Amino acid sequence: MTALIVPVAVFFCVACLIGAAATWLTAKTEPGVEDRLAVLTGSSTGKQAKDALLKGSVLAHPLDGTQGAMLEYFTRLGNISLLLEQADTTLTPAQFFGVSGIMAVVGLFIPVVAGLHPSIVVPMGLMLATLPMIWLVLRRRRRFKQFAKQLPDALELVARALRAGHSLASGFSLVADEMRPPISKEFNRVFEEQNLGVPLEDALDNMTDRIPNIDLRFFATAVILQRQTGGDLAEILDKIGYLVRERFKIWGQVQALTGEGRLSGVVLLGLPPLLFLTVYRLNPEYVMPLFTDPMGRKMLAGAVVMQLMGAIVIKKIVNIKV
Repeated sequence: MTALIVPVAVFFCVACLIGAAATWLTAKTEPGVEDRLAVLTGSSTGKQAKDALLKGSVLAHPLDGTQGAMLEYFTRLGNISLLLEQADTTLTPAQFFGVSGIMAVVGLFIPVVAGLHPSIVVPMGLMLATLPMIWLVLRRRRRFKQFAKQLPDALELVARALRAGHSLASGFSLVADEMRPPISKEFNRVFEEQNLGVPLEDALDNMTDRIPNIDLRFFATAVILQRQTGGDLAEILDKIGYLVRERFKIWGQVQALTGEGRLSGVVLLGLPPLLFLTVYRLNPEYVMPLFTDPMGRKMLAGAVVMQLMGAIVIKKIVNIKV
């Protein structure tokens, strides 16, 4: 039991540091609100007012301004409230971190109850502590894919509503009534925000923040420019919908051509952990030098690093952006 004191103490110290960092990262600052209030009260004029109005506007960001996967992950991780909202969960940040802490404690006691080696205690706790974040990221990704598939139909529905003589707001309401979540929920939120007095540009900007989709950014930019300069919005929406559908066709062909590479990556990345667990179950003494011997720990760390490098390389090969 004495051998467990050091790993458990190290784990709780790391958990406290992570909790403190998460609390610091999730602290909200609202400089944009102060800028807008300054514009409304007249204390900000000229170029300062223009910059304040354009700051945060969808027109101020490039259409293809998508950031890298790792940068986007850490950016979203720093704003856990936005991550929970994008995943469409009812959890608060406090509840989410509470669940992660409970999972970490469960991971600490599972090796003790099962009679496993003390060196597995901390890795097991960290692994179970990351499960809620993995679930959240997968839920968010699944919701984004669903939204992207529904977007062409929603654009065509809005275009038909405009040709029938309805207003743009009625088109948003029609999408909210006739289609399924998640797109109905997002369009209904824009419709309700506009009814409550929020400018349409701000409502669309908020939706592009919640759903970082390049096709949705095209749509928001087209709507804002049409309201400022005029034009046939229904025709523009039809073209955007056609473009999205064609992109999905090409993406399907790419997925079919890269299916063998993706399956090979799954097998190559999953085989070493499964083989390790199998050997550990059959003969624990055979693999324990990886944890007890200094050279074994170095070999284990090298294997983990090489696995991660292999995963990145395989993903770069099979992940073709359309």
